[in-house]
Amino acid sequence: MTVPDDRAAEIAIVVGEALTDVIVERDGAEARHPGGSPANVAYGLGRLGRAATLVTELGDDADGAAIRAHLASAGVDVLTGGPAASAARTSSAIARLGADGSAEYEFDLTWALPPGLPLPPSPLVLHTGSLATTVEPGAAAVARLIDDVRPTGTISYDPNIRPDLMGPAGPELRGRIEALAAVSDVVKASDQDTAYLVPGSDPLDVARDWLRLGPALVVVTLGGAGAVAVCAAGVVRVPAVEVTVADTVGAGDSFTAGLLDGLWDEGLLGAAARPLLRAAGTDIVERVVRRASLAAAVTVSRAGANPPTRAELDALR
Repeated sequence: MTVPDDRAAEIAIVVGEALTDVIVERDGAEARHPGGSPANVAYGLGRLGRAATLVTELGDDADGAAIRAHLASAGVDVLTGGPAASAARTSSAIARLGADGSAEYEFDLTWALPPGLPLPPSPLVLHTGSLATTVEPGAAAVARLIDDVRPTGTISYDPNIRPDLMGPAGPELRGRIEALAAVSDVVKASDQDTAYLVPGSDPLDVARDWLRLGPALVVVTLGGAGAVAVCAAGVVRVPAVEVTVADTVGAGDSFTAGLLDGLWDEGLLGAAARPLLRAAGTDIVERVVRRASLAAAVTVSRAGANPPTRAELDALR
């Protein structure tokens, strides 16, 4: 895959899996919704008025068509390489909701990307993560794409660990995640991710370790305890927004979209802004993380991965 060396465009590329989420309610009722962590981030950016392209794999089937229509409703372009590159079927994830609204997942996934996709030129930011960065053969293509984009754009990464498909939290998985963190500018994770990778660890300690690998900003969400961010200027803690939780589906992805949107507002995305991002003060980081937390709060207040629009988010400032 190649990215032309052109001036940075006001566009985000999100690369990764798009799935059908089969939501199993507490009473056993099922509903099918478009999902997948990267797809949710792209959708969240589109809802916030950002130009976004999702680079993914879809089947030529009803679920694939539903995902395309869902993303198009937010203005997100989808790039798959065409019908000849389609998967045999669109991947799926079964999400079983617990009494507290949390979800446990089972996956039926394939992940590959065709070579030579005509990508948008010089995007402002590339975001990736979750299964796309660990499941082969697609993971190797994602790594090459990061190398192609990094000279012109910000790299954002969310490990969003799924143990059933990523395997045990041994040296191999940890090494892969840390290697991706090292080539990223922005890393967002959850305390569940850090606890799985480094059992018994303090999320802040893991964030500090990752910051030393190379990113300018590492943010860890802490569920009901809010979020913590580390950068060269120091540590920023942001409390959780009080809200009645419908479910937590897509909350982390909405946080990521809100985080990128906030950095976009601050003029901190793009390779030319990399020094500014590294020099960002704690006041700027706090403002950005608060915006991300508000985006996640709106999402958990309603069923499914239903992130806020820009108008909804701006009204909460």
